Amino acid sequence: MATMIIDAGHGPKTPGKRSPDGALLEFQFNCAVAELLKLYLQQEGIDVFFSHEYGRDVPLWERTAIANRLNADAFVSIHANAYGNNWNEAHGIETFTYPQVGKQTSRLAEQIHHSLVAACGRRDRGIKTANFAVLRETKMPAVLVECGFMTNREEANLLLSNTYRVQCARAISFGVLNWLYFT
Repeated sequence: MATMIIDAGHGPKTPGKRSPDGALLEFQFNCAVAELLKLYLQQEGIDVFFSHEYGRDVPLWERTAIANRLNADAFVSIHANAYGNNWNEAHGIETFTYPQVGKQTSRLAEQIHHSLVAACGRRDRGIKTANFAVLRETKMPAVLVECGFMTNREEANLLLSNTYRVQCARAISFGVLNWLYFT
């Protein structure tokens, strides 16, 4: 049986992680998608663990330590993007991996990213690399997804909607399952 770590990026008290009008807190979006994703993956017989908590900001080192201790098959960190602190036109979905990853991580990123873009109908900003702690310090394939921009009015409204959250969770689940069973 496969084991997945789902990370609702940031934490409930992380400053600045919100839409310009304050209506959307990133952690609320991230957690809602994480809960749905957990449900969908568990329905497929996958063991799922969270690296985040609802009552505190879990440090990055602790998040990666949980994943490594559980010897998970993969780590997926869920986020909502931002460009600055004001409303702007930046939009779309992007997925990150650590630079110079192996084929398994590249395949996981491709499966999740393409599934998200197709299911959500948002601009494809591509698969990119970054030196993020949750990607660098995990010992298993790890990706970080940005499901849309909190600083774009249209996407902020989508990020607030349950329908879009379901689309994101189903798409990530589809990508994970394709990676686990078909690549």
